[in-house]
Amino acid sequence: MSPPDPGGPDFVYRFAAPTGPPEARGAGPPSYRREVVGDMLVERDVPVELRDGVVVYVDVFRPADERPAPPLVAWGPYGKHADLPVTRLYPDGGVAAGQLSSYTAFESPDPLLWVAHGYAVVNADAPGTWNSGGNATFISPEEADFGHDLVEWAGTRSWSSGKVALSGVSYLTTSQWNIAATNPPHLAAINPWEGWSDTYREVVRHGGIPETSFWPYIARRWGYGTHLVEDLLVETEEHPLFDAFWASKAPRLDRITVPAYVVASYSDQGLHTRGTLEGFKLIASEHKWLEVHGGKKWGYYYSPQGIARQLAFFDHFLKGADNEVPSWPTVRFDVRVDARTAERKEATAWPIPDTDDVVLHLDAASGRLLDGISPPACVDYDAEQLGRARGRATFDRRFDELVELVGGARLHLWLSSPGADDLDVFVALQKLDRFGDIVGFNYYAVFEDGPVALGWLRASHRARDLHRSTENQPVLTHRREEKIPPGEVVPVDVEILPSGTRFEPGETLRLVVQGRDIYRYPRPLTHPVHADSVNSGLHRIHTGGGHDSYLLIPRLRAVR
Repeated sequence: MSPPDPGGPDFVYRFAAPTGPPEARGAGPPSYRREVVGDMLVERDVPVELRDGVVVYVDVFRPADERPAPPLVAWGPYGKHADLPVTRLYPDGGVAAGQLSSYTAFESPDPLLWVAHGYAVVNADAPGTWNSGGNATFISPEEADFGHDLVEWAGTRSWSSGKVALSGVSYLTTSQWNIAATNPPHLAAINPWEGWSDTYREVVRHGGIPETSFWPYIARRWGYGTHLVEDLLVETEEHPLFDAFWASKAPRLDRITVPAYVVASYSDQGLHTRGTLEGFKLIASEHKWLEVHGGKKWGYYYSPQGIARQLAFFDHFLKGADNEVPSWPTVRFDVRVDARTAERKEATAWPIPDTDDVVLHLDAASGRLLDGISPPACVDYDAEQLGRARGRATFDRRFDELVELVGGARLHLWLSSPGADDLDVFVALQKLDRFGDIVGFNYYAVFEDGPVALGWLRASHRARDLHRSTENQPVLTHRREEKIPPGEVVPVDVEILPSGTRFEPGETLRLVVQGRDIYRYPRPLTHPVHADSVNSGLHRIHTGGGHDSYLLIPRLRAVR
């Protein structure tokens, strides 16, 4: 179904019936209720009229003594009624059973905790989701405008201090970028905590390769309601390249000027790592801080140290507290040893200024990463094979000194395929201990045996955006396909997502290149899967001589 186009002349939204009715997931018809629970006043299903007469429903939690409180607004599609808490849906996500109160909506602030600190929490069901009115569009300009209106509503209530913040994880961070770019007058601070900022590049098409598990799942999960919902899967089929439609789902970060405390992780490779760090880099806020950790996003968001940092930030910008926030280092980042061990360091910017670009040259003959260019050689792998014997190529560098790699990497490959006109390339960096065993890291918020970092590329999408690309980070245009004549050798650049990892003397950096997902788990909805492949037959990596394939890595200068 296609109602009149709200997206302008460049694209048309596609709409469909909702995934299911609200009651199928425990959200009954809206009915205003008010109760006092200890020192917290709870108001359920408060109707709020936004622009165009659209009415959304919110739950408000605030101090029972009615003193003015700064509102923390959580805007998302998951349901303010909290039918699927993080602890139930992802028991391995780092949040213990019973750690959060029953009032905590998915990936949102815990109202019981924040009201005790003198804040209000406003959980909203976005338009078109659950019982809220209007048709649902996701990460859209229209949704941003509605979010703008809710911020202004929250900032002008009699119970409000007038200074509003946005909070929450994942989609609730992506909506923060989106809403903050409209600059609501009452918005005083944002706390983006691991959320993408470019839906096409970071979620839907990794390096141009379609994501076939998480995206279809999440599009259905967002779709419960009583009105039409945006048919993201049909739109994804209609927009295979980056165009005006996908540009509308990449918030204008340069328009954000509000103070921001941004938290990213190395562990959400293929979902939030890239987008959160790009968000910090590109927002125009005068007051902004970044924290990059190696843990699990929900575990860190709800941890005592995570809450303490959030509280200090909001106290300063929403309550005027004279505290330590202005003296915070601009960037705090982890250098990981393994999934459970890391050292916290400080820097003045991201990417970290105190790094050297190190070029390691691939040698197909020896399977090593060398300091200099080797004689010409090539290595083949079967792009359709999942086994490790013939289904991948690996290149190792054993360090004889302490090395810390912090930031994004770039893989420059010379590739050919004897029998195909396109190639899907999957890349991983791994750490091997001095015995040659792979060291695992936190990955996708629930696993602990993941990679150092990942990268992807569909070779026909290899064209770079020369204005946005840097030496360390190739940014692809994704505006056209360029097929490769079978057998022709072409250069490609693969963006390897940022990471921070320590290698002791005797430990090894391994580069893995293959034609299928390198990390595969029996619970596919919690990590990226790419089943729609163009691969067939052999891929050939050319190294040395005139085909200098190399890995560029960022080595931290000051160690220990």
